[in-house]
Amino acid sequence: MANVVVFIAHGTEEIEALTCIDVCRRAGIDTTIAAVGDELQVKAAHGVTLTADCLAADCVNQTWDAVILPGGMPGAQNLADSPAVSSVLAEQHRQQKWIAAICAAPAVVLAGQQLLSGRRATCYPGFEEALLESATMCVTEPIIVDGHFITSRGPATAMVFALRVVAAVAGDEAARAIAKDLLLA
Repeated sequence: MANVVVFIAHGTEEIEALTCIDVCRRAGIDTTIAAVGDELQVKAAHGVTLTADCLAADCVNQTWDAVILPGGMPGAQNLADSPAVSSVLAEQHRQQKWIAAICAAPAVVLAGQQLLSGRRATCYPGFEEALLESATMCVTEPIIVDGHFITSRGPATAMVFALRVVAAVAGDEAARAIAKDLLLA
């Protein structure tokens, strides 16, 4: 069975985190929610309390088919500042395994760690300059897949982004089936 980890932190964008968690679990993907810091509960960007399955530190030295980084501020910065998230991302990148980031996360986390060198990517409007500190090209398409990276723009693109992650780790047929069940097909 495919497995993914969704990292969350104080200030994470709820729609992006929960949509990815829900869509991946509907697809039968083993989906772990991991909180940055030392508490399982985080207060998301708009006041919703999210409860993780484990701490981000528990995810280091594990194998993941995909790592998912929701945006939101200061959530994306909190993810970028986490040594555990950085460690998981470095190993994921070394193995050329899927890394998916949405909203501010492509710019703040991925570009901030120089992971997008030579890649096309997208991000939330206003973060383009930060994205271009690492990425070769910043585009305004809703979703960009370049190599083992999936990037997306923001809350309105969260459902299609999550389905693209499902397609990457569980196959196109799984993504089409979930899209149909969600009335997107």
